Amino acid sequence: MQLKKKRIAIMYDFDKTLSNKDMQEYTLLPELGYSNANLFWKEVSEFAEKENMDRILAYMYKLLKKSEAVERPIRKKDFEVLGKDVEFFPGVLDWFERINKIGSKLNLEIEHYIISSGMKEIIEGTPIYKNFKKVYACKYFYDENGVAKWPSLVVNYTTKTQYIFRINKQILSECEDKSLNEYTSDENRPIPFKRMIYIGDGITDVPCMKLVKEYNGKSIVVYNTKKEEAKKLVDQNRANFMCLADYTKNGPMENLVSNILKYMAHDEILDVSKYD
Repeated sequence: MQLKKKRIAIMYDFDKTLSNKDMQEYTLLPELGYSNANLFWKEVSEFAEKENMDRILAYMYKLLKKSEAVERPIRKKDFEVLGKDVEFFPGVLDWFERINKIGSKLNLEIEHYIISSGMKEIIEGTPIYKNFKKVYACKYFYDENGVAKWPSLVVNYTTKTQYIFRINKQILSECEDKSLNEYTSDENRPIPFKRMIYIGDGITDVPCMKLVKEYNGKSIVVYNTKKEEAKKLVDQNRANFMCLADYTKNGPMENLVSNILKYMAHDEILDVSKYD
């Protein structure tokens, strides 16, 4: 008899986790007049400190104000076009198909999610968007002409964790709060924390990595050049593993995630309650 497949959630940050830099830096910031993206982020930090403002809200505000100043309205359709310019780490484009096949052989149903402080509309324009069951990321409210007017969703470094609970309970709608906060016993949660993998690139992902790790899931901090920073997070018990951001076939990330999936597929074998 075929056993029911276990559901596994793999959750990803986006910028510097799947792509090699912040998604706004490929096309959007140059079109707004920033030849050096660091100048924009410096303005954002200074503005946030001056106004005692959330840094993610600050960058969304500064994007709107800059677009007004250069008379280049930010439109939803423009964001989606910008997604085509995003560049990814090696192997990302066919990563999801490969991991799904590995999961299928282990009788696992793999679900992929994004939890990012980047722009949802840009992600929707990328070639990998089709692989995700749900994308949680910042987005704007648009007027009748499709012009961005106001943030409609802000995902900052600590609010990211609420989306892990949404995935855990499978209450995926961003505006559904009542059922999210109602009590649900662990055995009735569709995707237990122990069957979650969180993949991020650094300090801004610590709340999510730590949460997943503390609830017996697995968290991975990826690095491109800053290996020492990744090692520090593992040494500080904030993440389970560190790995080079190389998603190629039989590469370090595939081997690591494959071994985690094998463990998750057979974790009940080591359930001590069965041997009481």
